[in-house]
Amino acid sequence: MNTSSPRTPRPVDHLVLPTAELEIARSRLGQLGFTVAPVGIHPFGTENVCVFFSDDTFLEALAVGQRETCEQEARAGNVFVARDHAYRFRNGQEGFSALVMGSKNAKADHQTFIEAGISAGNILDFSRPFILPDGKEDRAGFRLAFAADLRAPDAFFFTCERINSPKVDRSALQSHANGAVALREIVLSEINPTDFQYPLQEVLNQRDVNAHSFGMDITAANANITVLTPSGLLAFFGIEASTAERGLRLQAFVLAVSDLAAVESLLTNNNIPIEKRGSRLIVHKAPGQGAAIAFEAL
Repeated sequence: MNTSSPRTPRPVDHLVLPTAELEIARSRLGQLGFTVAPVGIHPFGTENVCVFFSDDTFLEALAVGQRETCEQEARAGNVFVARDHAYRFRNGQEGFSALVMGSKNAKADHQTFIEAGISAGNILDFSRPFILPDGKEDRAGFRLAFAADLRAPDAFFFTCERINSPKVDRSALQSHANGAVALREIVLSEINPTDFQYPLQEVLNQRDVNAHSFGMDITAANANITVLTPSGLLAFFGIEASTAERGLRLQAFVLAVSDLAAVESLLTNNNIPIEKRGSRLIVHKAPGQGAAIAFEAL
């Protein structure tokens, strides 16, 4: 079943992947063939290492750097830190907590989320130093507007407006030994996916929905968002999900690579277990890798 009306879908900006320690994440991501950027320090106590792709998306492995600062910020209403804290409390230190959409006007998004009844709290404005591989430093500024559904405490969403995006050559950071070039798909699970159709439509700014026997697909500007039933998740990705517990959960993502055979060789040489499903190679989550990753050819 398809439902639609004209809108301009938002693009996926990045994925937030909580981790216990950044060095564990850096090591694991390196074994998977990714080039990992230098550590980024947030002004509210968290820190990250990122993997950037040539389609202008990225992965954010997020750790708690200063616990006391994080707790103070959460009490003061910092939604980003509060949601990260809640996710770790419920799910442990490793996982996949947030899907982030790109935006040119986070203030307008915030108002939209309020009117739709899905706002998760106040806008967050911040900036942080950005260190390049050659050691040079600039500052990057961001404005975030948050959305969430009380029925789904283990997943949240926000739009990210880049207020001051450093004009730098990221080609070195976007070149990966595994040949990854783009995010193709983000995978969530829920027993009855269409129960979350409307909040996801607002987050993606997309009215087109393809509902099918295994769940539903909603297309962002640059990637597919799929919400699968537990049986669909098992069939397509070999991931087991609860058949009793309700709520959206972020489970996996799909990356396009230039040479799938080369990826298989790299992973095998690094002793990374692989599961083959159809035309994809799937690496299930592990310490430092909070979600399953599926690789597929361009």
